[in-house]
Amino acid sequence: MSESVALQTGRDETRLTPAIQLVGLRKTFGAGDHPVVAVDDVELTIEDGEFFSLLGPSGSGKTTVLRMIAGFEQPTAGAILLQGRDVTHQAPYDRDVNTVFQDYALFPHMTVQQNVEYGLRVKRVPKAERVRRAAEMLEVVRLGSYGQRKPDQLSGGQRQRVALARALVNHPKVLLLDEPLGALDLKLREEMQVELKSIQRDVGITFVFVTHDQGEALSMSNRIAVFNRGRIEQVGTPREIYDRPSTMFVAGFVGPSNVIDAQLSAQLMGVRATHSVRPESIRVVHHAIADTEVSVEGVVSDVQYLGADCRVRADLPDGSHILASVPSDGLVGVSIGGPVRLAWSRYAAYTVAETTTSEGDTQ
Repeated sequence: MSESVALQTGRDETRLTPAIQLVGLRKTFGAGDHPVVAVDDVELTIEDGEFFSLLGPSGSGKTTVLRMIAGFEQPTAGAILLQGRDVTHQAPYDRDVNTVFQDYALFPHMTVQQNVEYGLRVKRVPKAERVRRAAEMLEVVRLGSYGQRKPDQLSGGQRQRVALARALVNHPKVLLLDEPLGALDLKLREEMQVELKSIQRDVGITFVFVTHDQGEALSMSNRIAVFNRGRIEQVGTPREIYDRPSTMFVAGFVGPSNVIDAQLSAQLMGVRATHSVRPESIRVVHHAIADTEVSVEGVVSDVQYLGADCRVRADLPDGSHILASVPSDGLVGVSIGGPVRLAWSRYAAYTVAETTTSEGDTQ
């Protein structure tokens, strides 16, 4: 039985049970009257076989959540369930998870094959079996012919794949990835995004991926949890998170967005509520608009050339501004300092809340 088939079979037996459940998870650091709350009452369910991303800025609590799942940090309150089993107070080595870190942590004196075999050696797996399993896993990560090389003979992306193979060879139920692509340059990072998603599909196990990069999370994930100040702002598919942000934070953090306050929304759309409109939903107009559209006039303060598109910034009379993503060949009559009229469909504007919501409110 091949490595990927073996892992997939293991997944089929437990697919009805969530891979991870976090119940009222809380973590504070420091003692006294003013402890630092790193994670604040997080409720989250990650299904078996998902590629799930924890997305948020530095200090938002996402890495602390990952470390608690791994067992490297103990929660102050709450529970962690893996495949329905409470592991809240279990040691890391008693949990059926493995972690891949940003720095790879490969042994420089060992070959690639020996690095991948290492965890199996610790578990006293017989030599013939560990050689076979390590070789199969190197095939899964597209490094089948690199077994005898040393880590310093590999590129950054190849070393990352060796770290993946070493983690996956133990057949974990869940693989935790702590910003694993952060040390790579842009081109290699984009290549590895495709590789990681492909590997996850091949092995069929749950990946939990921590990142502050919105593009990574949107392009790789089945679902995303957006963190802010220790709490989850929204959980959803990449399309749901991007097209229908539920809070002002999500609208501003996940890609460029125009947040139109309640007063201006009342003037333009007749609804006194804060709205989010993505720049690509806004166009420059020189003629009458449809009944389902709204428009606003402003003064062009900046035009950014982005290749096929340009981003036009227009300052409005109330002191706010709007960004519009316009095709580069559609800038006729648009110049810095000149007037511009922008329009968008009412259906492209979504109401957003100002405060953090719970997972149940955002799915």
